[in-house]
Amino acid sequence: MAIKLHDSLTRETRELHPAQPDGVFRFYNCGPTVYAAAHIGNFRTFVVNDLLRRLLELEFPGKVKHVRNLTDVDDKTIRRSREEHRPLGDVTKQWTDKFHADCAALNCLPPHVEPAATTHIPEQIDMISILEKKGHAYRTEDGSVYFKVSSYDGYGSLSRVKERELKVGSALSAKPQTHDADEKEDGSDFALWKGHKPDDGDVFWPSPWGQGRPGWHIECSAMSKKHLGDTIDLHTGGVDLLFPHHENEIAQSQCCNGTQFSRHWYHSEHLLVDGKKMSKSLGNLYTLDDLKAKGFSPAALRYALLAGHPRKQLNFTLDSLHAAESALKTLRAFRSQLTPAGTDDPFAPIFTALNDDLNTAGTFGALFTIVNKGAANISAVAFDRVLYALGLDLTEVAAPKADIPADIAALAEKRWAAKQAKDFAAADALRKELTAAGWSMLDRKDGYSLEPVKK
Repeated sequence: MAIKLHDSLTRETRELHPAQPDGVFRFYNCGPTVYAAAHIGNFRTFVVNDLLRRLLELEFPGKVKHVRNLTDVDDKTIRRSREEHRPLGDVTKQWTDKFHADCAALNCLPPHVEPAATTHIPEQIDMISILEKKGHAYRTEDGSVYFKVSSYDGYGSLSRVKERELKVGSALSAKPQTHDADEKEDGSDFALWKGHKPDDGDVFWPSPWGQGRPGWHIECSAMSKKHLGDTIDLHTGGVDLLFPHHENEIAQSQCCNGTQFSRHWYHSEHLLVDGKKMSKSLGNLYTLDDLKAKGFSPAALRYALLAGHPRKQLNFTLDSLHAAESALKTLRAFRSQLTPAGTDDPFAPIFTALNDDLNTAGTFGALFTIVNKGAANISAVAFDRVLYALGLDLTEVAAPKADIPADIAALAEKRWAAKQAKDFAAADALRKELTAAGWSMLDRKDGYSLEPVKK
């Protein structure tokens, strides 16, 4: 059954298929900016992209080309390099390696090509030069080059920004695109090339406009063109990139190449934590390492990130990770009952849900309907195909938690027994003893967990 996916550009659900005669499906998704560890909100997007990649591999075996970039030069990476007094390349390699390790832990397939912005400077300069020659870009006195938004009538088609807030001759009132120099002719124009400034230190390249570095948006257009061609079949990313990044990619690519940039666009929604936007100030920004330190497995995080429909906001909680660990335990027990002799394949409803706009919520519902009926004569091969599509590694178990002293464990058991007996006064008193001893007890429907109190 063909994969049907919502298209952010047309606002319609459309089938995915390769357009080129070679039958290769060309797929690009925006990768990380490698200046720090990616958080679980970032990984929701990458896990959803991995799910899509796996479905495409099943639909077009051996005919998928997946490109995901690395942004290894921009304001954030340069700032981190300056703050830590380390070369830019050392900083970006550290966080690139960390990103790759986290992706592997989450069982994400590596892209077929992973280009870095710093290794594609000539390609970016070439595109900017073409845009300038065509009248879509202009130079400024500080050696920067800007894309002239008013030169492209189609600007805003993806985000509908023109209908809401874009006014030619004035800045974007609701969301300024950048903090670029004042030399811009219009507030909505965006940087293609940034002239060298003292804060950039030794991060610069020669160009027809003088020493400088590329703007963020041109990086993806140049790398996509280099490795996938002028027109690709699918471009994906988080909804936070829809404007201005993807809108700007369309403008500069189509003005440079004279043809459609991407035939299909897909965006996954934001991840909330405990019903709130993630932020360091709220203390609810988690990395994979943070959750592993609490004793959760990467497989549980992957499950939790896929539990809700990708185009709807997902509220992440630690309870959702407990539920994910329990679900994986059930699937692990189910798989252990299957034998190579099994012949039944009842999993069509799962792929029907997955191929219908990545309906992961419906997928898990269909999966556990089958699991709850029992494993009699079900094909292990068919079940493993489902596990591959979802990217679930059932061999992985939660990491052991920090050693819990025997007296603390006994106190927790005593409190749990009191709660089960509905002796809430005793349970509250015992919880206070645990807290005083430096331990936090989190109750669940099926038990409890103990964690050291953060100081």
